[in-house]
Amino acid sequence: MTEHEERQEERSAQGQEAHKESGEDQAPQQAVQENGAQVSTGIETAGVPDAVIPELVIISGMSGAGRSTAAKCLEDLGWFVVDNLPPALIPTMVELGARSQGNVARIAVVVDVRGRRFFDNLRESLADLESKNVTRRIVFLESSDEALVRRFESVRRPHPLQGDGRIVDGIDAERELLRELRGDADLVIDTSSLNVHELRAKMDAQFAGDEEPELRATVMSFGFKYGLPVDADLVVDMRFLPNPHWVPELRPFTGLNEEVSAYVFNQPGAKEFLDRYAELLRLIAAGYRREGKRYVTIAVGCTGGKHRSVATSEKLAARLAAEGVETVVVHRDMGRE
Repeated sequence: MTEHEERQEERSAQGQEAHKESGEDQAPQQAVQENGAQVSTGIETAGVPDAVIPELVIISGMSGAGRSTAAKCLEDLGWFVVDNLPPALIPTMVELGARSQGNVARIAVVVDVRGRRFFDNLRESLADLESKNVTRRIVFLESSDEALVRRFESVRRPHPLQGDGRIVDGIDAERELLRELRGDADLVIDTSSLNVHELRAKMDAQFAGDEEPELRATVMSFGFKYGLPVDADLVVDMRFLPNPHWVPELRPFTGLNEEVSAYVFNQPGAKEFLDRYAELLRLIAAGYRREGKRYVTIAVGCTGGKHRSVATSEKLAARLAAEGVETVVVHRDMGRE
């Protein structure tokens, strides 16, 4: 055998060995692709570790029975809420929450008849969650036919299932559709005789634990000459105090300036007003918590929204923060003059 033939035979042997190795490597890749295709058609994926699985609540029930109110209550309590999620996507939502490394620890999903063609997948999704050791609770909002009819008529909207029929026809169809889910519910709340605040109180009792519901406050300074804030819950008028605008050395500054603030609160009645209004806010805040109100906007006004209202807003915000109220200060009109 010549030297040239020996080299050719060596190259051929190397090529066969490389092909053999390549074939061995390709087999697992093909298996992965096949498994991937099977997963995409419904084969269960591996469950996530128990330590990172989010807590799940499914909110459902009759249209008009208060699903939106229940969902907003959980959202205010820190839950990640998804409205009208197709049931087939609930396991995917939980898996995404598990991958958030604890950032999404509690998920609430609102499921209703608006997802008509998806609703049949709910039982399958619940079975999938159970196989992955996901702890879930079903909250079902119930109400009488009379109460539901009255609510739909008051807002002049049709029932989502009534079609060309009457509201009661839609209610009957929905009851039949939700019958099995109601039987599986962990918590059924009849809202027939409940107002919004009473429903929120029931949700708080179930999900807030021993923690007192948080109250968040926005303290907003404004100028009356620019109009009242449309979102104000409480309005404070500081125009009973002398205006620093008429003090030449203070006019260029705002209520954020220490000299302006000292001038405002050295006026007769200023400190007494601050003390008493802070005490009043303490009582109001306690009442808001009892009634399920989570957000309050306190508008503090003076003529131009530059001096007295700004200084007072800062003081009130500090008092609220000291009481444990999460507070944001906004100076709406400062700088507009």
